[in-house]
Amino acid sequence: MDWIQDRQNPQRLLCMTGAAGAGKSALQQTIAERCQKGGILACTYFISAGDPTRNTTRTLVATIAYQIGLCNPALRKIIRTAIEDDLVFSRSLKAQMTALIVDPVERLRNTGFDVETLPYAILIDGLDECKGEDCQGEVLAVIKESLLDTNTPCRIFIASRPEWAIRTALERDGDLHEVAYHIQLSDKYDATADIRRYLWRKLRDIGSRSQDPRAKSSSWLKEENIETLVRAASGQFIYAATVVKYISERRTSPVGRLRTVLTWTPDQAHTARPFEKLDILYSNILRAAKDAYEAIDTNSGRDFLLLFNAHHHNATRGFVERDGRITTRTLYSIKDYDQDVLNQEEGTLDILISDLRSLVTVDDTGLDSKFRIYHKSFSDFLFSESRAKDLFVSESRILTWIVKNHLQRVTQHPYKPSARSIQNPIPEC
Repeated sequence: MDWIQDRQNPQRLLCMTGAAGAGKSALQQTIAERCQKGGILACTYFISAGDPTRNTTRTLVATIAYQIGLCNPALRKIIRTAIEDDLVFSRSLKAQMTALIVDPVERLRNTGFDVETLPYAILIDGLDECKGEDCQGEVLAVIKESLLDTNTPCRIFIASRPEWAIRTALERDGDLHEVAYHIQLSDKYDATADIRRYLWRKLRDIGSRSQDPRAKSSSWLKEENIETLVRAASGQFIYAATVVKYISERRTSPVGRLRTVLTWTPDQAHTARPFEKLDILYSNILRAAKDAYEAIDTNSGRDFLLLFNAHHHNATRGFVERDGRITTRTLYSIKDYDQDVLNQEEGTLDILISDLRSLVTVDDTGLDSKFRIYHKSFSDFLFSESRAKDLFVSESRILTWIVKNHLQRVTQHPYKPSARSIQNPIPEC
């Protein structure tokens, strides 16, 4: 809130990036409520990949213009005049922004009105959920050119997963590097205590409002139940929020739904799907990354899902060779795994996960860099055929593919014993 309220701060754009489920939307909602209470909220725009009316840029400018127009009758009248042009919404995003926001505010200023007194906070959540990297990049470019590079009195707060468009714009040579204040929600922060408090508060509230008399009793929610959920969340609010939303369904008993969550396993045949919303999120991110990867000519013939799941398997279960057999015990470093096991070029993983930075990362500790999954729930999703559906790759297929590639590597690069290994042969057991 300090940044939004500080009108003297020259950086009028705040970009908050963080992994999926890190709590970006919750923070945006809280900031929006506080801005509304303080009388400075001009507009909110929440993008959702699952809603075809809210996953494109088509309605962005119209929504901002409409909400800004509600702030002032004179401004609303000017904007209404601008939209009498039937072609305005068929023009480029920049042309729309100029016609419906920049010019009307300037015309209001020219009447002698102090536009600095208008509500000025514009909040945009989920930029990464806007369909297509080009669209995301266009939004950022238009915000810079139309709102930041002009005299428009606004401060803009964008929340997004660290996908390609916003990541490159914020990098040292990116268009927004000098003009944006960037907050990265750290994946190192341990949110366990916050999630525990959140679950206690929300589930108690659900119980108190339930029609099921069992939920009125303090015994329906046990400490071990909460701790089970906290462990499953693995530090990510998205899991906890999904659980709360599932249990809060008014037409059913929270007691029964809590039991379903606690006992649910993906291999059981039942209709309950408590993590359906989470699965949709993971599916959308993984599918978009797959499409982007396969659209690159140099990746032709490479199986994105096999490559990614092979790295996921190495990160979560690990491989080690013993007596000619592959077992799951220790982890290879990324470089060794790409080249020696998968028979791929160095740097393959960087390209593979370029659109998955909200779910996975590379812990670079020098030569021994490791692939890491942010959320346990994402690993659970990948290992479950009933949840991942057409994105699922079986462990047997992964292992078969790894062995095949490793054998090709051995054939192409036969082992040549070093002088040291000849001088110090391995003793027979």
